Order: sequence, then structure tokens, then C-alpha cells
Amino acid sequence: MRYLGLDLGTKSLGLSLSDKTGLIASFYKNISYTDKNKLIEEIKDIVEKEHVEKLVLGLPKNMDNSLGWRSAETIEFKKKLEEKLDKEIILEDERLTTKIAENMLIDFDLSRKKRKKVIDGVSAVIILQSYLDRKER
Repeated sequence: MRYLGLDLGTKSLGLSLSDKTGLIASFYKNISYTDKNKLIEEIKDIVEKEHVEKLVLGLPKNMDNSLGWRSAETIEFKKKLEEKLDKEIILEDERLTTKIAENMLIDFDLSRKKRKKVIDGVSAVIILQSYLDRKER
């Protein structure tokens, strides 16, 4: 089963894709966007091209587990995606994924400019891999 991981930012979307066995997540791409409807169409094309069966969307939560304005935006985005796709979309807690991704990229000695370009995609990998690891237990 193939999964697509999504990390929705305010200006870009990070995407990760699992292998065909649904065990390993890897970076797919980052998409800069200004129009969420066009973004959804692009996601739909990727889902069809890559034969994705389920999507895992990062849900930003506060450290106290409460939901804030970013969570509300993400849930609304999920609803719009569900209208366009006939696929299950799973919400995955994404607390600290950006910080983990940033630390990994710093360890790889990437410049701040390069980190900014790939951080959402790396976060999407962490979100998807977290889900894949947990579902296997």
C-alpha cells in the first residue's frame, strides 16, 4: 500500500511518499503555492500518478495537545481534499517535526537558505514515517 505524507505550511506543502510496501517514507517534493484549489489539483495528479491509496496529513497541535488556528486551517484543507479525492486522509500529530527536521538539516551542514527550501518535505517524511512505524505495531 502506498502512502503520501503531507506537511502543510502557510506558503508551501512538503510531500513524502512511502515505498510500495508502506514501510519506508522518503522525500518526494516541496510545492510552493498561493491558491489551495490549484494545490489540491496538483496533489490529485500526484495521487493518481503514484498510485497512492492513503494520505497522511500533519496536524499542528499546541504542546498542551490543544488545537489552534493552524489546526483549524489543516482540518479545513483535509475536508477540501476529501471532496476531490476518493481516498482516506489520516491526521497525524506533527508536534516538533519541523524542529526535528531543522536539526537534521543543520547536522547535514545545509545553509539556512537550502534548509528553508526542503524543510517542509523533510517534515513530511517524519510525519509519514511516524505514522508508518506506529501502524506496524
